[in-house]
Amino acid sequence: MKFYLMLGAALAPLSLAGIASAQSTEPATSLEEVIVTGEPVMRNRTDDVVPTLSYDLEFFQRFEPLTVGDALKRVPSVTFLSDILEADGVRLRGLDPGYTQILINGDRVPGSGVDRSFFVDRIPAELIERVEVVRSSSANRSGDAVAGAINIVLRDAMALDGGYTRAGAILFPDDEIGGTFGAVYGGALGEGRFLLGASVQDRRNPKNKYSQRFDEPGGTLDNTEVQTDVRDGRDYSVNAAWEAPVAGGRLDLSAVFVRTDRLQDEDSIEYDEGVETEANLLTINDNNVDIRTDNLALRGRYARDMFGGETRFKLGYASFDDAQTEFENEAEYLRDGLPFPDEDRFTADFEIRDLMDEEISGAVEHTRALGEALELEFGVQAVSKEREAVTDTADRVRFNVPNAPAPRPAQPPFVFNTTRYAIEETRIDPYVMVSGDMGALKWEAGLRYEMTDATIAGIETDYAELLPSASLRYRLSDSDRLTLSIARTIRRPDFDDLAPTTLEEERGDNDFRGNPFLKPELAWGVDAGFERRLGRRGVVGFNVFYRDVTDLIEDVNTGVEGSGGPGTFVESIDNVGDGEVYGVEFDLSTPLDFIGMETTGVFLNASWLDSEVEDDPGERRFNDQSDYVVNFGFTHDIPTWGAAFGATYRKQGDAFGRVWAEEVRTSYGADLEIFVEKQIFANTVVRLAGSNLLDSSKDEVFDKFDDQAAQIARDHDEYELETESAGPVWQLVMRVAF
Repeated sequence: MKFYLMLGAALAPLSLAGIASAQSTEPATSLEEVIVTGEPVMRNRTDDVVPTLSYDLEFFQRFEPLTVGDALKRVPSVTFLSDILEADGVRLRGLDPGYTQILINGDRVPGSGVDRSFFVDRIPAELIERVEVVRSSSANRSGDAVAGAINIVLRDAMALDGGYTRAGAILFPDDEIGGTFGAVYGGALGEGRFLLGASVQDRRNPKNKYSQRFDEPGGTLDNTEVQTDVRDGRDYSVNAAWEAPVAGGRLDLSAVFVRTDRLQDEDSIEYDEGVETEANLLTINDNNVDIRTDNLALRGRYARDMFGGETRFKLGYASFDDAQTEFENEAEYLRDGLPFPDEDRFTADFEIRDLMDEEISGAVEHTRALGEALELEFGVQAVSKEREAVTDTADRVRFNVPNAPAPRPAQPPFVFNTTRYAIEETRIDPYVMVSGDMGALKWEAGLRYEMTDATIAGIETDYAELLPSASLRYRLSDSDRLTLSIARTIRRPDFDDLAPTTLEEERGDNDFRGNPFLKPELAWGVDAGFERRLGRRGVVGFNVFYRDVTDLIEDVNTGVEGSGGPGTFVESIDNVGDGEVYGVEFDLSTPLDFIGMETTGVFLNASWLDSEVEDDPGERRFNDQSDYVVNFGFTHDIPTWGAAFGATYRKQGDAFGRVWAEEVRTSYGADLEIFVEKQIFANTVVRLAGSNLLDSSKDEVFDKFDDQAAQIARDHDEYELETESAGPVWQLVMRVAF
């Protein structure tokens, strides 16, 4: 029955055909050909000197990713430390999201993260034209890319000549049904071209969690917790672009707006000694977070030949508005020995959070030839950021409940306290870069000088860093080439780490105080790779990378007694040492035409990741870096039937993280996705796609200690095992081009 409901929902609007052609000077004119291609879609082989992997939307589209995060799960060296069915903070090469630069159309975007990271699940996959994984850095891009950069290229005014609609239904793991709809149209407008698109899609992530807590590994089971976690929401997006000749130059204007409405509903029950009966019920907890997030990006670019070359003027505005309302109610039992339903104590917390982040950016850049084989590029890029965070926190309401038949006391009203902090940050980054083309050898070298002036909670800090970079690409033959890149990159401190305020019990039972004198982390990095063309469209690549990171930012113990009294401390943060990151990356993407299977394509990418950091308990990896990630899959087209099918498989290795008095080991199950599609008219295709078909789970092991001395001695305060699981997601989608 559910299948027919999904089929009806998909067919009723007679919709959609998502098309995203590679960026070019001419718009796509044959939309029908990109609905069912009749041949597999491969990874692009770019001409960039800096090592770059490029994937058009068609590479991902057949598996119907809902977000950019879902799409990125298939590219090399991308890992996530998200919940099951979530793909938010990109961990390129397994490193924390703050080490990865997220770009949209080559420009930085603000996000909610205090580490300046941007959650890629905020961007619907239907907006993208292609995704680029940029492994090293160049002088004409921001240096915040220790691990590398992800550039999300959205459709522009040259992408389409015509339009498409897309509509379908989504069956979620708890048998709830949602919808997805989108439409895009592009065409001529005066002397220029325009593109206009919109989409709306439901998102739902129902998960089950189960925790067991012991006094120590192999010790006594203290309690268990059974939890449901449902994240239910809807994404809306609108994008527009216009490009036209103006005053002897070319003007490009674009706008993107994305709204996410989401409710996170967590309900849990805790049982004494793991005996899951009403007589052993300890707590009932209800925790809801209502979230509304708006992302807006406006961009303008004007390019004109002048001063012996091309001059470009860029102006942009981007905002991130995140409003959250959270409550948590908990009822406790067995404090007096009387079991459920005799309630002993009730606790209520309530908080309202609003974060507004705005950035105004501008650039003036000039490129000119220095003879036949050399090119000079120079310019200055500037960004002005303002962030204001306001938090209204209610004083905790807690009262004891008398035994029945005495009446339960009424809950007193909340009394709110408002805290706010403001951040102002200005960056001015001049750069100069020279590139050359010497036949078989292409190269570039440049210098970037990043000057940062910030005011956080009234404390001013400023610093400036010189970031050299150089890359070369050498053609060994028509099929083979080598790449080598060296670059110095930067990671700025988290905003919260700079604020000189003391937060009580922020690190477990310990307080935390920020350090306004933190310096940024700096890294020298090397990437060396080999790439070979296979046949007409296939490509295989091999890359090794190394990062030497200095001035690592890590938690430290001040030794000052905390607000919790004896045995607690005030923690802070400082630049305490160095670290190394290294690994090997392999990727293969090719049709099997060399064995006569022209309509079958396969891909495989595998990354082996490692690192070294020294902290007080000893040596470890960078926190939460997975030790490997592997993706492989295939697509097979049957042109005579107008049909195709395929599958992908993904496995991410274990990760380990250690902070003051707590450690966590995280492992994920494998993920399997499939699709089947059928062309029913010349311009129409219906596609069924399924994800998480192996009912993947996320398993975590927590080692908790009273303090760092106990952590080193392995004297546990608590040992916890937690598992989180979810079922498959199915989509039935129709795409129609016109």
